[in-house]
Amino acid sequence: MYKKASRQAEEFINHQEILASMEYAQKNKGNRKLMEALLHRAEDFRGLSHREALLLLECEEPDLVERMFGLARKIKQKFYGNRIVMFAPLYLSNYCVNGCTYCPYHYKNKHIVRKKLTQEEIRQEVIALQDMGHKRLALETGEDPVNASLDYVLESIRTIYGIQHKNGAIRRVNVNIAATTVENYRRLKEAGIGTYILFQETYHKEHYEELHPTGPKHDYAWHTEAMDRAMEGGIDDVGIGVLFGLSHYRYDFTGLLMHAEHLEAVFGVGPHTISVPRIRNADDIDASAFADAVSDELFARIVAVIRIAVPYTGMIISTRESKATREKVLELGVSQISGGSRTSVGGYVREESEEENSAQFEVSDTRSLDEVVHWLLGLGMIPSFCTACYREGRTGDRFMKLVKSGQIANCCQPNALMTLKEYLTDYASEDTRRSGEALIEKELTSIASEKIRERTRAYLKEIEHGKRDFRF
Repeated sequence: MYKKASRQAEEFINHQEILASMEYAQKNKGNRKLMEALLHRAEDFRGLSHREALLLLECEEPDLVERMFGLARKIKQKFYGNRIVMFAPLYLSNYCVNGCTYCPYHYKNKHIVRKKLTQEEIRQEVIALQDMGHKRLALETGEDPVNASLDYVLESIRTIYGIQHKNGAIRRVNVNIAATTVENYRRLKEAGIGTYILFQETYHKEHYEELHPTGPKHDYAWHTEAMDRAMEGGIDDVGIGVLFGLSHYRYDFTGLLMHAEHLEAVFGVGPHTISVPRIRNADDIDASAFADAVSDELFARIVAVIRIAVPYTGMIISTRESKATREKVLELGVSQISGGSRTSVGGYVREESEEENSAQFEVSDTRSLDEVVHWLLGLGMIPSFCTACYREGRTGDRFMKLVKSGQIANCCQPNALMTLKEYLTDYASEDTRRSGEALIEKELTSIASEKIRERTRAYLKEIEHGKRDFRF
């Protein structure tokens, strides 16, 4: 039985409810009047249910699809403006005890080079990332109680936060590690992490168990209920996602939104972010072997409908996607992207040869961070390195209240401009610096409060004179 507020995975991600939602969407996808009514109601920026969103995803009327895209753009602009938060992944270890059939880290892969960074190697990786201009990292490890223990992760977090190099500092560390206990989530919270991220991969239980035949990740309920334990452990911000292409997109799209609805029902706040990765080739993984691949056109519609269904939740797209794909979906709902990324262990200090490859997947967007920033500026976007909400305690329901009220722009716009100014002053190429300075001057006028606008101008001047880390 479907129970949104249940603490049991098979009740809040209920198989029969997903099948019924899929049947409803198929039955009504030709009902233009119903589609128009849903789009009209979504214009109040309060979102849609998983069943309603799936129906929109099935829309085949070109004019309604364009209207859907237009609404997604409008929602994105209302809550996130033209700000794009920048981050980079940092892979600590690729040792893993699981048997996941889509990931090259699986324990049967005997030819991938296994690596685990020492604390000194982590320090060098972080300095390399700081020298690019990054302020926000997402830590990644395989699941291995010996080579990637929680104590190792916690020590690594302390190392990262402790590095002060020139004007660089990592101000927010998000963590993407395996499902764990409430007590361990408390320890992560105490270590000062930002968002705890865990991808479901697929919500289809039978497919999930086939894709994870061995190892602790085989336990569907333990994995699916992880966000409940994380929030019980005091982590305010959690990030969910599926790996599109592993199972049927309709099923996973619906399950993803049901998971968001569940967290809202139980904890009063949904996920801080939703990620939308697609399966990619890797060391011994051929993405074409998975029959449920999602086309670029369908991918754009998925992003747009997620934005309409959950207006307030951040959306993340990584360098798995090409420049062209990322450009298409930025305006439809994405609010965070990675730049200059390496998915190998130790890949920022030294580029690996083909023989020593330790990467989790092939990167499609191989541009440097400066090239990505310059590209965003050319699109009229503000590359933001802001971490202020996390550091000011605006997390969880406190963050969501500000977003829903629209007040978050009073903080986000000036903070984005000030962190962009830091980047331009310390790291940018001359072309990027010129483009960025022009954008900052233009965007200052969009700060509604004269008091905040003038304070921002003053802080920008102080950044020019060597001071750093101003925030509202």
